[in-house]
Amino acid sequence: MRPTRATVLLTAGLVSLLGLPATAAAADIPANLYVNNAAASECSDTGPGTYANPFCTISAAVKVVQPGQTVRIASGKPYDEAVTISRSGQPGKPITFIGGTSPNVGQFSLAAGKGLTVTGASHVAVRGMYATTGLKITGSTDVELEQFHIGGNDPDSLTIGAGSSNVRLIRSQLATSVRIEGAQGTVLSRNRLHGYVDAAVTTFDAPGTVVTNNTIYLECEAAVSLGGASTASALFNNLIHTESDAGCPAPGPRYGITVAQSAAAGTRADSNLITGPFSDARVAYKWAGTPYQEQAAFHAATGQGSYDILTPERTGSGSLIVDSGDPTAPGVLPVDFYGRPVADDPRVPNTGKDGGYIDRGEKETQDDLRNVRVELEQGWAPVGSTVKAKATSDSSWAAALTYQYDFGDGTAPVVTKATTAEHVYSAPCACVVTVTAVNVAGQKAQGQQTANVTAAGSLTTAFTTKPYLPNADDQSVFVAPLAIEVDPRSSTTPWPIVRMDVDYGDGAKEVSDPLIITRHAYKLPGTYKVTVTLQDAKGATSTAERTVQVGYTPAGYVPLAPSRVLDTRTTDAPVQGGTATPITLPIAQYSWGQSHTAGASAAVLNVTVTGSTEDTHLSVWPSGQPRPVTSNVNIKAGGTSSNTVTVPIGADGKVSAQLNSGKAALIVDFVGYYQPNTGQRFSPLAPTRVVDTRTTGGALGGGQTRTVKVAGVNGIPADATAVALNLTGTGSTENGHVIAYPDPAKRPTTSNLNVEPGKDKSNQAIVPVGPNGTITLYTNTGSTHLILDAVGYYAKDGKALFTPVVPQRLADTRTTGKLAPGASTTVAGIPGNALGAALNVTATDTTGPGFLTVYGHGGTRPEASSLQTIPGITVPNHVTTPVADGRVGIWNSYGGSTHVITDLFGYFTQG
Repeated sequence: MRPTRATVLLTAGLVSLLGLPATAAAADIPANLYVNNAAASECSDTGPGTYANPFCTISAAVKVVQPGQTVRIASGKPYDEAVTISRSGQPGKPITFIGGTSPNVGQFSLAAGKGLTVTGASHVAVRGMYATTGLKITGSTDVELEQFHIGGNDPDSLTIGAGSSNVRLIRSQLATSVRIEGAQGTVLSRNRLHGYVDAAVTTFDAPGTVVTNNTIYLECEAAVSLGGASTASALFNNLIHTESDAGCPAPGPRYGITVAQSAAAGTRADSNLITGPFSDARVAYKWAGTPYQEQAAFHAATGQGSYDILTPERTGSGSLIVDSGDPTAPGVLPVDFYGRPVADDPRVPNTGKDGGYIDRGEKETQDDLRNVRVELEQGWAPVGSTVKAKATSDSSWAAALTYQYDFGDGTAPVVTKATTAEHVYSAPCACVVTVTAVNVAGQKAQGQQTANVTAAGSLTTAFTTKPYLPNADDQSVFVAPLAIEVDPRSSTTPWPIVRMDVDYGDGAKEVSDPLIITRHAYKLPGTYKVTVTLQDAKGATSTAERTVQVGYTPAGYVPLAPSRVLDTRTTDAPVQGGTATPITLPIAQYSWGQSHTAGASAAVLNVTVTGSTEDTHLSVWPSGQPRPVTSNVNIKAGGTSSNTVTVPIGADGKVSAQLNSGKAALIVDFVGYYQPNTGQRFSPLAPTRVVDTRTTGGALGGGQTRTVKVAGVNGIPADATAVALNLTGTGSTENGHVIAYPDPAKRPTTSNLNVEPGKDKSNQAIVPVGPNGTITLYTNTGSTHLILDAVGYYAKDGKALFTPVVPQRLADTRTTGKLAPGASTTVAGIPGNALGAALNVTATDTTGPGFLTVYGHGGTRPEASSLQTIPGITVPNHVTTPVADGRVGIWNSYGGSTHVITDLFGYFTQG
């Protein structure tokens, strides 16, 4: 199928044609000179011709190039010059001109009308050139032209003139004719040649011309015409197409091959394929003046063409050219027009001389091997099992492939022509099985698959759990609070797992077939029993259980510009008793509204209730959890009341709100959120007065703004990103609202406090810090005095992270007795390691106007207030306060006795 003699001769042909590799240049002569006419190249024809400072023209390099040097000519802008090469190299040290500045051959171009002349030179190689005007070689020896592309309509693309010898044109494409006149030993091999008004290849007095493995298109006269004393020439392995009907200036028949009487001596022709259709005007051969229309007649008369093939038309000739040439012919190259090696197509019998193989024409049929797919039988099995690898390739010559199977455990690869191989592993591993396929042309493709080799033993389920927390770098993935990961990959699994059942202990179950990490979000914190059952491919099952404590994770705070997420006045769906209203928060899946990362565990809301049909209160809690006994906003019939609410987010990304009784409009503004692994830490403060307009600046008038410094003062650092403030309105002249916001140029439409004449009203707000550590205050109508007390701040160097809790009641004096004027009470039940807490404190059944102050247990009571007490009105307020030993103190001013209700919504611990 593949005689070794042919291979040896092909290799020998390459050496004889292309010459030996150039020896190293002398130490003082650089190996390369560079030419680059690009504007950015900083070229100069008087420079050194280095890569950094190249010549601008090829001619400048021609003047100085030395034997053994290579001139690398940059691609891109055509060189507007006619180039003449008259310098010579030496045997084994040619002068080389090559397209491109990298080691690989590129292509450089000469401008239209500019050509190349080699005259009186020897030992010269030019590779990778495009021109529209022909090339001229005169009086030159040992010249190699490779990968040329000559366009244009010059009569002759290439002229090789008198006094030239051993000129080689290889792997090139010429639009018009080649004329060889008075030269000796010219070789044309693996080219694509077109005739024009003359023969595609014409020789005159050119002995020893070799025309081998070219594809030649006849237009006028002949494809190849040997005239004069062109004796001892050789025409082999050419593919000649004669069907062109171009108009020719001279009448008369056209020939595939014509050899004059004067050129016939010693000239050989064989293994050519000539396509028709043939007629009196289109003849296959003319040898020594005699035309021949048939191969048999030609061979009988001349002794030539014993392996020639004539076909009536080009269509259908493709299969005849494959592996049918003479690999021992003079001028044979080991690579084709595209640089691909000579290859033996296993699908086609070798019909060339002596059973050898090479295709006719400029191209060599190749196997297009690109991919190998690997499949493993029992790719998951215990030590001692037989693993079988199967390779599937996209090769069209699959039967001729050789496979190398490397099983990845350090053992010697298996080399075989079989598409399967077996292996027994001696130790557990996750071994990568690599299969390399090699075709007869030396092309390689590789595929991989991992073999999971396990320890021998029985199936044993084991798993770990951990909280599934959001990634601060990925804002697009929704991560619900109270989510966990179940990882069963520590199980002992000798055989593949075909089924995995996970029972999360809250009624939720999951089934999968691979052994994968699963995730689940619980609706409530608590203790759950997680059960994992595995079943393997052999039918064995194993179960493991683990008790999991599920709770909220400490989180940082991210302040936002307030955005309205619900206003039932526009939806005609009031909040009411007996029915929970869902509040959808702008998590990342939703395209509307202000978006935040979808890993928030708690939301900070400003909640306003207005137009109630009766005295009632509103509770806000995580969606999916039972309604708690706690309350957030208390409202009188027909009135308006608001409060800040910090509440955990439900597993569906929502919170719920419900009135105790009656109906009312509900307005909810989203002002910030807490999220694990991101945001700012909180530092609680004992209530510290920031501003009191009763003593400084006077009342804030309707439609007016006032800027207040909050950061860089009162123990709050200048780099604080948000401050927690208790905002109190007093002495109001009209019903109105107050807005606290960071940017004085961007006042939001949301509000923080609703004020009424004759009532002192408070609300806590978390306000982002604006320019120069300030915030801006605004009231819409009337006038009001404002009192601001800072209770904490958020900053990068803050102390604590926030852990939300299911809303829970800590204390209610309605079961223990009123808090008397001037008296204090201690509220416990907060975790002992808490530095601060988020509470909702409510005063009710008050006998006289006054205020409550909430502070860390055992600390000095501040002068500031946490909420106002008003007779006949139940007053709630969100209170963020320091905590000591899990307790806070609540002091009642001297206004009157009152009941105090304290609810916990979360706490802060050292971060």
